Amino acid sequence: MSRPVITAIEIDGAGADPGAWRGPDLDPRAILTGELAVRAAQRAEAAGVDLVTFADTLEAPDDVPDRVSVRLDALGLAARVAPVTRRIGLLPTITVTHTEPFHVQASVATLDHISGGRAGWIADVSTSAEAAAVIGRREPAPAAETWREARYVVDAGRRLWDSWEDDAIIRDAATGRYIDREKLHYVDFEAPTFSVKGPSIVPRPPQGHPITAIRATGPEALAAAVDAELVLLPESDDVAAQVRALRDGDRRSVSVASDGGPRSVAVTADAPRRRAGQPVVLVSVGVRPHGEGVERLVEAIERWVAAGADGVHLRPASLELDVPVIAEQLLPALRERGLAGPGERAGSLRGRLGLRRPANRYARSAR
Repeated sequence: MSRPVITAIEIDGAGADPGAWRGPDLDPRAILTGELAVRAAQRAEAAGVDLVTFADTLEAPDDVPDRVSVRLDALGLAARVAPVTRRIGLLPTITVTHTEPFHVQASVATLDHISGGRAGWIADVSTSAEAAAVIGRREPAPAAETWREARYVVDAGRRLWDSWEDDAIIRDAATGRYIDREKLHYVDFEAPTFSVKGPSIVPRPPQGHPITAIRATGPEALAAAVDAELVLLPESDDVAAQVRALRDGDRRSVSVASDGGPRSVAVTADAPRRRAGQPVVLVSVGVRPHGEGVERLVEAIERWVAAGADGVHLRPASLELDVPVIAEQLLPALRERGLAGPGERAGSLRGRLGLRRPANRYARSAR
């Protein structure tokens, strides 16, 4: 096997099916205690799934009688799962349109510390009037504008993660110095809609930069994926062409037209199996394996891998029904075909995805 297929699952309430919470063997209270998410993540980890994502949105869920009309914060839920898992990657969705960039990076860095280098995040945007009204800070904006801003947020976050050098904490009791202030740096980042001076309040994350992911759900998001290390590509008949566009050395087919302002820095981490700057690409698909079986899903994964994708991002209809099937049937079937790696792989999420730890951009220039 030249490279293992990367597998991921999504945690979204009781599952992607709005009626999943009404399953006969499910206690709906487990959704709001985090118990359901913990159980799904632990099952997935034991089976060798590489990472789990956490869905989120700023809009309040619709108040429909047969649906769950509440949701837990994705970042908080990931923090709940982190101490009770050991190997699986954790990527909460964070909407940056109404959230301070400084707080976003500090939260993701904290998750990377408490998980021992297994954190990432899915950068998302909001164009809805409902979300704007919930937050009350700004008016809704078009997708092109919000995704352009998201790219600045990604760039600012990486700079703030670098604002602490890796050896900035010295803990010198003799002199009373906990940190070497010469190894903390201002970032002085300016964007059209915000500015950040820095440094961060959180030391540099264990991975250097936690993994930044984007769901390529539209042309604007696909263009912003130029700055992502992990891209979740919706299932379509055009997977091969979209993967080729994302893997294009110049990224011309997915690049954002210049607006005269500063551009976010391109990804510098690379994997042994791809050129520098190329993202890991997972095909994102809703699944119901407890009712439909796994054979067709295995065949679909083989097609997507043949089309150039690195793996699959599964959105189970029901966490309680589908995750056990994914763990007990799908992963073993992938291993039988030489597609999946061993379940006991440990280390950082970057290492698991085949991505190098990035160098600190300020460490050398500061001397």
